Amino acid sequence: MLPKIGLTESQLNKAATILTTVLADEMLLYIKTRKYHWNVSGESFMELHQLFEAQYTELEKLIDEVAERINKLGSQTIGSMQEFIAQTRLKEDVKYPAQKAMLKNLLDDHEALIVYLRKDVDVVTEKIKDVVTADFLTGLMEKHETIAWKLRRYLK
Repeated sequence: MLPKIGLTESQLNKAATILTTVLADEMLLYIKTRKYHWNVSGESFMELHQLFEAQYTELEKLIDEVAERINKLGSQTIGSMQEFIAQTRLKEDVKYPAQKAMLKNLLDDHEALIVYLRKDVDVVTEKIKDVVTADFLTGLMEKHETIAWKLRRYLK
């Protein structure tokens, strides 16, 4: 049953499609952060191990919020790795980089996601007219800006 919240079926579907891509981006970033948590080594091992754990824990919460927003709009939420890889705008990391490269890779992904989210907010606001989803995406963007800021501080 579609929600009756002042949006047409087409608007609901378009917003859910954008959110599905965001969900895939968040999942890929979560998996990459978790991989780095498992594989970091070197002088700052414990500090980075804990940093990555805090970040993947935050991403896990965001993932659940995105999935629930998709459901609130009346759509099903994807859930397989194949679906996530097909939908994401980010790149998978199949290598095992050194600490600094891990930090840089994560920073690049968070910053790319922020840019994508800015564009998504514009589309959701201007074309779909879904201010609640636009506000939700703006909140996600702010959380990614905070994570990116922390990562950037390690690379100065």
